[in-house]
Amino acid sequence: MGKIIEIMLEKIPGTENLEFKEKFIERYSKLTDFKEFKKYSLSYLRKSIRVNTLKISVDKLKKRFKLKLKQIPWCEEGFFVDVTKDLGNLIEHTLGYFYVQEAASMIPAIVLDPKKNDTVLDMCAAPGSKTTHLANLMCNSGLIIANDPQFKRIKALAINLQRCGVSNTVVSLMDAIRIKNLKFDKILLDAPCSGTGTIRKSLGTIQIWNENKIKKFANVQKKLILTAYDNLKDNGTLVYSTCSLEPEENEEVVDFLLQNRKCKLEDIKLNIKR
Repeated sequence: MGKIIEIMLEKIPGTENLEFKEKFIERYSKLTDFKEFKKYSLSYLRKSIRVNTLKISVDKLKKRFKLKLKQIPWCEEGFFVDVTKDLGNLIEHTLGYFYVQEAASMIPAIVLDPKKNDTVLDMCAAPGSKTTHLANLMCNSGLIIANDPQFKRIKALAINLQRCGVSNTVVSLMDAIRIKNLKFDKILLDAPCSGTGTIRKSLGTIQIWNENKIKKFANVQKKLILTAYDNLKDNGTLVYSTCSLEPEENEEVVDFLLQNRKCKLEDIKLNIKR
């Protein structure tokens, strides 16, 4: 465990002189221990993959994979891979045997827990990491509507669905707020956000961060979450997730839903440890 933590906290090269905005520091100092936050934000993000069980079993990929894999506790098909090479250039990736996906990104689909014959809506689906994960969990049965509002992102979504052999998914191009009068068993809303939880992989987030942007995203998220709930079947399940650490884009949005619709929160029980 000590070695894992050591790898996680290895500083990203070239970040020695990286500066956080004064308002950012002031804001996050109120939310958490900023020194600890900065240390983790500028530390190495371990690469991870999710085995695409639609094309190959976990055991078979392990046998042909020459890289050392370490199990991700909360995902049976997920593994940390300690490498410096580009995993996307491996033949196994091209064949669709695995998806390069961050460990945290595997959580939403697992929590949604779609069943084989469910109808599922992925409201903001591109580029497809969570959509392909949903298809895996459903064994390519049932129906997934994978929606995204941007054509450029839709192309990446379609490529990933094809590469991974997904056949239970219909792709739609529209603003998800316009989705009406449809009823789904499960809905995943991985909402567009300010991305403050992605600093470790996208250092530019620090430079483009601003409070007005957070307010703008929060307003959109509130509209999206009401739309999502209104398209659920009775006793359906909605999972809301973001790549943001901002309370306005997370707790405040969930609270907004609770105040405006008759719904309830469910406990999430996953083996998530640092």
